[in-house]
Amino acid sequence: MSAALEQDVPSPVDLRKPSDAKQWEQEALQKRPWRTEFFEQFAQEIRPSDLHSIHVLELGSGPGFLALHILNALPKLNYTLLDFSPAMHTLAQSRLQNFASQTVFVERNFRQPDWIEGLGKFDFVLTNQAVHELRHKRHAVAFHRDVKQLLKPNGTYLVCDHFVGEDGMKNDQLYMTIEEQRNALIAAGFKVEQRLKKGGLVLHHAVLS
Repeated sequence: MSAALEQDVPSPVDLRKPSDAKQWEQEALQKRPWRTEFFEQFAQEIRPSDLHSIHVLELGSGPGFLALHILNALPKLNYTLLDFSPAMHTLAQSRLQNFASQTVFVERNFRQPDWIEGLGKFDFVLTNQAVHELRHKRHAVAFHRDVKQLLKPNGTYLVCDHFVGEDGMKNDQLYMTIEEQRNALIAAGFKVEQRLKKGGLVLHHAVLS
């Protein structure tokens, strides 16, 4: 593969800017209203657990849409939101003010080395439409290996992202096929099952192999 194809894909927006973050917040559900079906699937995956002692980490938590859905459904959770954008955290804190005692906000960029340092261990790690923010699919396996270090021994990793292919995205450097997503998780040491596919998005359930 040529060096040009291995370059990271620039982002068209800067979500650290309040204006870009607000625009993303306003457009996200309008563009993909079926996102709420994925939110509910995330909640269903967590629901059978003993919620009093469950700690959840969401990576690339954005304006808090997924967190709000899950906490409304499962209000006893302890929920940590990690995002590189203070503007996104501001939006999420406003959205989640009723859950202030259960939420922790961490400003950190998962593209940086040692981003997992000091975060602790979690029962569930979630990510929704964020893996492609690594800005090239070649980073995915290393990212998933980092996530593995954040999971408790019986922890679960729930990964939802856009895919390349029919009904999906076009950029095959930024986004992966469904098979590539699965293979990246397996290469990182997970056992994987597909849970939901719709509207160019796919959700995988992964546990330590």
